[in-house]
Amino acid sequence: MKKIIFTVMAFTAVTFSFAQTVSDGLRYSTDNTNGTARFQAMSGAFGALGGDLSSVGINPAGSAIFIQNSATISFAVNDSENDATYFNNTTTGVDTDFSLNQAGGVFVFTNPNEESRWKKFTLSINYDNTNNYDDEIFVRGTGNTSIAQFFLAQAQGIPLDLLQLQAGETIDDLYAFLGQTEGVSAQNAFLGFQGFIFDPVTNDPNNTEYISNIANGSFNQEFSVNTEGYNGKFTFNAAAQYGNDFYFGINLNSHTIDYNRSNFLFETNSNSGSTTNQVAFQNNLSVLGAGFSAQVGAIAKLGDSFRLGITYDTPTWYTISEETTQFLETRRTENDQTFIATVDPQVINVFQEYDLQTPGKIAASAAYIFGKKGLISFDYSYKDYSAIEFGPTNDPFFSTQNSLIETTLKGASTYRLGGEYRINNLSLRGGYHYEESPYQNELTVGDINGFSLGFGYNFGNYTFDLAYSRSEQDRNRQLYQVGLTDSAAVNAVYSNLVFTLAFSL
Repeated sequence: MKKIIFTVMAFTAVTFSFAQTVSDGLRYSTDNTNGTARFQAMSGAFGALGGDLSSVGINPAGSAIFIQNSATISFAVNDSENDATYFNNTTTGVDTDFSLNQAGGVFVFTNPNEESRWKKFTLSINYDNTNNYDDEIFVRGTGNTSIAQFFLAQAQGIPLDLLQLQAGETIDDLYAFLGQTEGVSAQNAFLGFQGFIFDPVTNDPNNTEYISNIANGSFNQEFSVNTEGYNGKFTFNAAAQYGNDFYFGINLNSHTIDYNRSNFLFETNSNSGSTTNQVAFQNNLSVLGAGFSAQVGAIAKLGDSFRLGITYDTPTWYTISEETTQFLETRRTENDQTFIATVDPQVINVFQEYDLQTPGKIAASAAYIFGKKGLISFDYSYKDYSAIEFGPTNDPFFSTQNSLIETTLKGASTYRLGGEYRINNLSLRGGYHYEESPYQNELTVGDINGFSLGFGYNFGNYTFDLAYSRSEQDRNRQLYQVGLTDSAAVNAVYSNLVFTLAFSL
């Protein structure tokens, strides 16, 4: 039976040197246009419209637009395609999955006092899958930097005595000890030393300098990143209609994170002077998180046709826990003999929980209703991603990361445009969305451009809706934070097909 050792990592900067990064904070701060098929077909431009359960998630006043109790459930087929170019070689990674996109209901309470200005009250509960993390990136090419540089960068400065097994000590024992006392960098150095990727300059136990067993030259590399999971939002909503023209609402949101990532690098070389000529290195990350946020919003009718909406989203406050595992296997040749070294610590590194505050958001929207024939709607929102903050803020590592976030990220605007045209019981829909890059250097992650379309049919007591959406973004994917820092240029295309069934209760 596989032996599992749980290691609680010390809460120090060295411990988290490869745990939380700018991209990690950004991942949990970004929302996608997911929801009901009607919402998605119009690219989420629903801030001034309401009357849709997913619209409640962007403007809490939207539930007060409902005139009767309703419930909806939505499912999605999600597809991601990543074309990655690495040293002039292009490969494609594809992932397709099926998910619950949305589910919820709204209850409408009409005020029996006809003289009151408060016409009705609504209560609703809704779940939206705000981020689907199922994705695959595959990179292949011939580079000029070896993974050995990653392990060397981790090892320099660490005493040789910490990397050598003592009498009666196992790989698991020392790997766990290093995690508890020295942190992730020492664990990486231990893997590299035990895998014969580098040797000490001297055999003195106090030696802190190392040289690579992989000579300079060219390196055939394959690198894959497989992710899965989701970010879900449970919304508890209350709203009211005041007079005939004003709607107000508030949301209390509970957020969940379930994210898993596996990185695998395979490298070979035939360089003169290399004793180690093959490396397989895997890192696995598992993340669970829970958070809270609130929203307040309003919608105003200006005449029979024109509506305006405004919403404020508070920051989301998360508590996050992480676990990691690692594996290394190398092949080396000495005296015309080939040896395989497998370093597989049966250890799960369990990190202490940390805090993450994602930025708040302000949104404004407008819509024009063409009687019963159709509508057009526009939403604008702004979020300052430089306000992402890891905590505790007095921790030296988190303080450094927060400073890096402030200088790396910026505020970004999102624009959404949607329309609907009705032909008796049939509704035809379309939309466009554009989201600015949150990075100061937009070569790191580019803007998002996308479109959507769909239709719906009203059968009386229930409706069926279908939507297709597509988004595209360019970004650079760096293989590792240190050592092997070469990047692949990735063109990412995300698309999904959403089915919704809505009932009047």
